[in-house]
Amino acid sequence: MLTLALLLQLASPAAPPIDPAAPPIDWDAEFGVAPVAVDPDTGERPVNAYVVDNANAGARPVRSPSLAAEFGGRAGLHRIVDRLVASAETDPRIGPIFAATDNVRLRRTLFEQVCYLLAAGCDYTGRDMAATHKDLGLQVEDLNVLVSLLQDAMQAEDVPFGAQNRLLAKLVGMKHDVVTR
Repeated sequence: MLTLALLLQLASPAAPPIDPAAPPIDWDAEFGVAPVAVDPDTGERPVNAYVVDNANAGARPVRSPSLAAEFGGRAGLHRIVDRLVASAETDPRIGPIFAATDNVRLRRTLFEQVCYLLAAGCDYTGRDMAATHKDLGLQVEDLNVLVSLLQDAMQAEDVPFGAQNRLLAKLVGMKHDVVTR
């Protein structure tokens, strides 16, 4: 008695053998996908024009710039953001979300956002939270994983628990613009 798999193999024509000497297929060209030119200085992909405004950061900054010192200043903020993005990219729960993201731009704008919110002397040049997250289809669970990874990154920098909570309190108000499903 023949199995379904064997019947399917018998019914379908054999695929031609793959020639290892043949050049690789350019699938973008094959399907007419235009290449995206990145900025030669930053490596960022272009985005549609938008109004640059600190209000796009999603919250007002803290009043005292001394909080930023508890995060290790700008250098500490860079390390926290780099660790967060690297962890998010490799996390099996949310990594696929970041696979299609311009992570060069993400690192820059996320640093600017946190630096601005902690009154560390930065301006935020990214898009507003609703526009940034509009087509990502994020769920509460995705946001919870990201917050957990942020907490891990802050703990790795020995950011005091109270200081972590002050930043998280700034970010929690953005949930309605970030979670879209």
